[in-house]
Amino acid sequence: MLTQAVTPELIAQWKALFQKYRPLLRPNRKPASLLASFLMECYPLSVCTDHCWEEAIRGNVLENPFEWEKLPPGAFPLPVAFRVKNSGTGASLYQSQEEGNTGSPIYVGMDLITGYFQVEGGCSLLCDQLFAFRGLDAMDLENYYLVAEYIGCLRRFGKLERTLGELNQP
Repeated sequence: MLTQAVTPELIAQWKALFQKYRPLLRPNRKPASLLASFLMECYPLSVCTDHCWEEAIRGNVLENPFEWEKLPPGAFPLPVAFRVKNSGTGASLYQSQEEGNTGSPIYVGMDLITGYFQVEGGCSLLCDQLFAFRGLDAMDLENYYLVAEYIGCLRRFGKLERTLGELNQP
């Protein structure tokens, strides 16, 4: 999750990671249903029924060409939103919140068609965990920032070598 100002040096780092790892990567993006199941298995959640969340998620998909291009022809986003409960495994996410968000509710919004997701509440740990689990599709693999971000997320969770090995098996 990008949490710092973009600088020429940072862009150079992303491009270097892209050049190093792009040849080793293959499309491995999981369907949105698996991403949602993963989230539900890992953390205690409650479903948000606030229509504002649905509108925000739908708008983020439809107003972002990179996301709406992932919609199948004639399909529309199918948004869902969850609030992570501050109990059980969810408590560790609240303990990892960035400064300025401590104690704020953590929400995850997701489109069940494209796999787009967003995390609100200052929890880059959860955002990175979901990004590492979801993987990248062919279109994502042409974006140097997304490749660099994916590599960073895999490293964060100690999954880089295993993932590269799985992607490069005959």
